[in-house]
Amino acid sequence: MTGITRPSLLRHRDFVKIWSAATVSMLGSQVTLFAVPFIALTMLGANVFQVSLLTAVEMMPFLLFTLPAGAWLDRVRRRPVLVAADIGRGVVLLSIPVAFVAGSLTIWQLYIVAFATGTLTAFFDVADQSYLPAILDRDDLVDGNSNLQVSYSVAQIGGPALGGNLIAVVAAPFAIAVDALSFFVSGGLISAIRRREERPARHLDKSGRPTSMRSEVVEGLRYVTGNRYLRPIAACTGISNLFAAALFAIFPVLIWSELKLPPAFFGTVMGVASLGFLVGAALASRLSRAIGIGRTIVVSAACGSPAFLLLTLTPSNLSVAAVTLFVGWFVAGMSQVIYNVAQISLRQAITPPEMQSRMNATMRFIVWGTIPIGSLMGGALASVAPLRVALILAAAASFTSIVPALASPLRSLREMPGVNGEAQPTDGETMGVISVETTGETEGVAAGVAEREAAAEALPEAIVAGAAHKEAGLPWTGSPAVDRRLGRD
Repeated sequence: MTGITRPSLLRHRDFVKIWSAATVSMLGSQVTLFAVPFIALTMLGANVFQVSLLTAVEMMPFLLFTLPAGAWLDRVRRRPVLVAADIGRGVVLLSIPVAFVAGSLTIWQLYIVAFATGTLTAFFDVADQSYLPAILDRDDLVDGNSNLQVSYSVAQIGGPALGGNLIAVVAAPFAIAVDALSFFVSGGLISAIRRREERPARHLDKSGRPTSMRSEVVEGLRYVTGNRYLRPIAACTGISNLFAAALFAIFPVLIWSELKLPPAFFGTVMGVASLGFLVGAALASRLSRAIGIGRTIVVSAACGSPAFLLLTLTPSNLSVAAVTLFVGWFVAGMSQVIYNVAQISLRQAITPPEMQSRMNATMRFIVWGTIPIGSLMGGALASVAPLRVALILAAAASFTSIVPALASPLRSLREMPGVNGEAQPTDGETMGVISVETTGETEGVAAGVAEREAAAEALPEAIVAGAAHKEAGLPWTGSPAVDRRLGRD
């Protein structure tokens, strides 16, 4: 650290544009958080399996396209992809109120919209994680991501109340137009960024020839599955998302059809409970310093399942429902942010720069690929068993997600390892070197180890804003744009 005071990022015009774009998009998407499942259940008469299928369809593109998207986006400029994805999502969402006015809105259109927006979101998310370093200097990245986290937290706190109350005032299909507009505004702001983004250099093999996308995808898979820290993180997150998807795919049926909670009431309670996201962001770095990065991952992973179980016990009595919803969502949100901050920071710290996009894409493929499977599983279970029983079984099964973390070196990891897994001495013992061999070259990485380790200590809530999306352990919304910000990434 030089001690030199850097200019405020509020004077950085390009950053202000991307920050404003993220803020507008996050707030707008909170409306769809309530509107799509509300439309399916109360206006189209969808059954429990049809509602669960919405989540499965919207998340299927992450299973189909994330790996090739990661390899492709390592070869192209990201800004045009971000703009096209934003505008595309706005157009697709706008088709819902248009069809409603024409009297032709059906559940099949919701499926098409879910798949289309999910596909565009899959490409947007992978590009988004790599774009901020293209417009900010390295020394500004932590501050930039911290500002994005503020927007994320504000959206989580105010967005549910906005969505619930807007649906109570206007028809739900018209409310979705707000989200569509937010994507148009976001795309316009990103397109106005002036800083030129350099085209990424092609990856070369050992003979100097360009590598194929297939070999790059395989390299990313080999890197993640061969790393003793990334492998249990992927397993823990994937299992958690599997059963959380089963739960939250049918949770709207409990809220809107069985309990018939007022949208304004539900939105307000969930908005206040979303303070848990902000509390989690404030505690994440402190907890990591107090008990270690690995133990923080394990402890936060263990807290989500009890919160899920409490949510499934929500009754029709509004006073009691307010308590169960608030406590369950508060704890779920807090633990989710702490978990994402810790595990994403660890992933960032141990992965060489040239592997970042493929590592993120591979992790996204593994941990979000279980979501459509879980959604279908939840719908099928609720079709043959009472809804409340299906919800409780899904929540109970989610407790198994902690097993991979407990059986891994994460439980004893205190200090943040460096690039290629060079762990720091802890409590008198020296951690071994992680085997992270890949088919590519990693020359020049070692020179940046010390700098990356220093940055890792300052990453806390900043990192989760770039991924949170973060995505996906709470994917019950019916909107890919929202789902990616709520769950484990």
